[in-house]
Amino acid sequence: MDQSRQVFTVDLLERYASKGRGVITCMAAGNDVILLGTSKGWLIRHDFGAGGSSDFDLSSGRPGDQSIHRVFVDPGGSHCIATVVGGGGAETFYMHAKWSKPRVLGRLKGLIVNAVAWNRQLITEASTKEVVIGTDNGQLFEMAVDEKDKREKYIKFLFELKELPEAFMALQMETATLSNGTRYYVMAVTPTRLYSFTGIGLLETVFASYLERVVHFMELPGEIPNSELHFFIKQRRAMHFAWLSGAGIYHGGLNFGAQHSYIDGDENFVENKALLDYSKLSDGVDAVKPSSMAVSEFHFLLLIGNKVKVVNRISEQIIEELQFDQTSESVSSGVIGLCSDATAGLFYAYDQNSIFQVSVNDEGRDMWKVYLDMKEYAAALANCRDPLQRDQVYLVQAEAAFTIRDFLRAASFYAKINYILSFEEVTLKFISVGEQDALRTFLLRKLDNLAKDDKCQITMISTWATELYLDKINRLLLEEDNALEKHSSEYQSINQEFRAFLGDCKDVLDEATTMKLLESYGRVEELVYFASLKEQYEIVIHHYIQQGETKKALEVLQKPAVPIDLQYKFAPDLIVLDAYETVESWMTTKNLNPRKLIPAMMRYSSEPHAKNETHEVIKYLEFCVHCLHNEDPGVHNLLLSLYAKQEDDDALLRFLQCKFGKGRENGPDFFYDPKYALRLCLKEKRMRACVHIYSMMSMHEEAVALALQVDPELAMAEADKVEDDEDLRKKLWLMVAKHVIEQEKGTKRENIRKAIAFLKETDGLLKIEDILPFFPDFALIDDFKEAICSSLEDYNNQIEMLKQEMNDATHGADNIRNDISALAQRYAVIDRDEECGVCKRKILIVGQMAPFYVFPCGHAFHVHCLIAHVTCSVNETQAVTILDLQKQLTLLGDGARKDMNGGITEDSITSMTPVDKLRSQLDDAIASECPFCGELMIRQISLPFILSEEALQVNSWEIKPQNNLANSRTLSLPIAFERVFAACLSIWNEEFPP
Repeated sequence: MDQSRQVFTVDLLERYASKGRGVITCMAAGNDVILLGTSKGWLIRHDFGAGGSSDFDLSSGRPGDQSIHRVFVDPGGSHCIATVVGGGGAETFYMHAKWSKPRVLGRLKGLIVNAVAWNRQLITEASTKEVVIGTDNGQLFEMAVDEKDKREKYIKFLFELKELPEAFMALQMETATLSNGTRYYVMAVTPTRLYSFTGIGLLETVFASYLERVVHFMELPGEIPNSELHFFIKQRRAMHFAWLSGAGIYHGGLNFGAQHSYIDGDENFVENKALLDYSKLSDGVDAVKPSSMAVSEFHFLLLIGNKVKVVNRISEQIIEELQFDQTSESVSSGVIGLCSDATAGLFYAYDQNSIFQVSVNDEGRDMWKVYLDMKEYAAALANCRDPLQRDQVYLVQAEAAFTIRDFLRAASFYAKINYILSFEEVTLKFISVGEQDALRTFLLRKLDNLAKDDKCQITMISTWATELYLDKINRLLLEEDNALEKHSSEYQSINQEFRAFLGDCKDVLDEATTMKLLESYGRVEELVYFASLKEQYEIVIHHYIQQGETKKALEVLQKPAVPIDLQYKFAPDLIVLDAYETVESWMTTKNLNPRKLIPAMMRYSSEPHAKNETHEVIKYLEFCVHCLHNEDPGVHNLLLSLYAKQEDDDALLRFLQCKFGKGRENGPDFFYDPKYALRLCLKEKRMRACVHIYSMMSMHEEAVALALQVDPELAMAEADKVEDDEDLRKKLWLMVAKHVIEQEKGTKRENIRKAIAFLKETDGLLKIEDILPFFPDFALIDDFKEAICSSLEDYNNQIEMLKQEMNDATHGADNIRNDISALAQRYAVIDRDEECGVCKRKILIVGQMAPFYVFPCGHAFHVHCLIAHVTCSVNETQAVTILDLQKQLTLLGDGARKDMNGGITEDSITSMTPVDKLRSQLDDAIASECPFCGELMIRQISLPFILSEEALQVNSWEIKPQNNLANSRTLSLPIAFERVFAACLSIWNEEFPP
């Protein structure tokens, strides 16, 4: 591989990392923290994140030589476990990053710890939570430490290998939180086996359950320098694992949420298992087994000798070999081992003195090629970084499918290529091999992949695909008859697919071009379908009408998007095809103007119909008139004409008698044309209807004359309708009488008897003398003796009644004359202390007495006081009239000073002077009723206490702060009152001078 694009690179991180504390024996890393164990029992901590280092002597106080056997650090770099082996046995220590010295785990004294599994999901800086520890004698323990306690919380025994006691070499743990608790997954390896433990609950409970059930394991016997188990961690979750075993590298994917495989209650969470044989790493030479291993996302890092071979996990090919820059004294011992820092994404190697850092540079950039070479196309596409890489994957798939003549599949892949292969090249490939179906598939898939902005290309490809569809359909139709049944299902399928295509591409297909194509191939149904998609409803409806499918045509017309004008355009054809369905559709359609449907209804009505057939036009017109309250004269005239053509005229008469405009303000009682109705009824000889129309038009004479031809009873009823014109009413009845007399065919006396009976029906409107001229001249008067005598008696009775009325009138006039005479003698008694109701002065005073009025209620008033009171209480017009009459009386002088209390004689009534007339008018104006007891007082109740003209007076009473209160004590009277008072005072002084 080109070194400029090398994926893994090695750099010297620390040359003398052990600080002279012995040689390095073990190493662990996590979160940029490296822990080293030395041969002299020292634990050295390098914190590259914080930039410092420290060392701790774990051999202090122990006899003999001591060496760090294993060291472990959690992914966060806070918790450390180390085991010291020496002359005094084995001892395990725990140390926190914040502690100054480690603590001994006494429960593990004498046990060599080979493996530790951290709970990556729950571990924190302050607490380890559950930790699984594997020992050299095949035992598992659970431990937990809280940093604040300065010692372990507990160490519990979990499990022990009894069938094949071997040392646990490596441990890994994963947890998942479920609704019913926490599920634990623990994988452990020994030199020959890989064990799997899983369960829900506490760790102690999970491992205790294996006392009663079989432990699942994978056995791969063989010698290996160091059996290792590694998880690749991504976002704190294990994605896949690798076991460095004696037989090879056993690896696979991890799916801890899988629910697909259960074996004896345990979930099999390992997927895609594989074994990488070491022989693939040596190119035919004797296989050398790796001494250590690390796992990245796509690669294995295998330490073989002093080199690290990088093996692609998918292709199992060696892609790189890494060399280390070792010191001369370290070359002989070689590189000891590898470790990884999952949190930082780094790998480390170490020898006796130095630490090397292995960095990863975009290891997945060429994985798409790896998967492509292995023909794992889905994985190759998932790892592509740009469109060109994806095109290469699609191209390989397409070429492979084309080679095996799987043209449809090849077309799908070719359609996804956008850059490295042109559209024309692909289409020519399919045309050259005559694969029309594959070409159509390619075009359809290409349409799916094109952007919306490529409108021109989309339209072109859609049109080409349309023609290919039509060609395919025609080829299926042209198959031989014996093969027709076999191709019928294919034909139906391709036809449905074509319709779906038209529906999807209706907005991008050119309307005119597509319709020409469909028409040229004779696909009428598809043409109609496409027309409906493009909202060309006229074409659709026309097709359905030609096929006689009225219901389908009406369904299209009912769609909201269909213009209402199409209802009127196709109405004549639809109502002829199916009148019932058409009328039902009209009745459910809103905003339909019945006037525009009249031509269609007239066309339908002009055709002959069976007698018992329901006339659909009449039904619709009745719906318009009675339910929709349509007022269009054309609609009413058409309905009337259809009624007139029916044999039974009951419906016509009901229609004529119905008042459609009843209850509407200023609306007519009917909306049809009466003249047209009359002409139509005369033409159809509907005489009763004509009589009604004549009567409605106030042509009563014509109505009665026509009714006499039909039914005399009808004529009588028409004559009786006239009520406000007595002469016309009599004339009509005379017409009826003349017809009745002339039509009688019996004996003379019988005719006369019937004529007399007819007179009684007129309620006295006609007399015998009115009908005598209708009888023949040679009729004898003796035949009318009874009738004439009866008539004379009626006249005599009328004369007597007139006489009685005249006598009553004469008597009434005498009574009126007597009442007038008695009126002159009427008087009233007044007490000498009686006071005027206005001025409160006595009416009767010694000396010259002033004129006064006395009312039947007992109230008395001086004339001028009464005038002043009434004038102030009436409106302005009446007040002016009263003052004018009084002024005229004053100007007449002495005539006005007559005794106003003088008697009225009968002679004075007939001979009144001008003064008397003025005085009578003044009496009527002011003394028609008592002002205290009559209507004048009642009107005063509704008046406000303060009138609008008294606003000035109200303002004058307002209290305002002033300096000189004495000067402001003035009282202003209303102007109107002052004038009236002054006028009354002047008149009083004239009548009664001091």
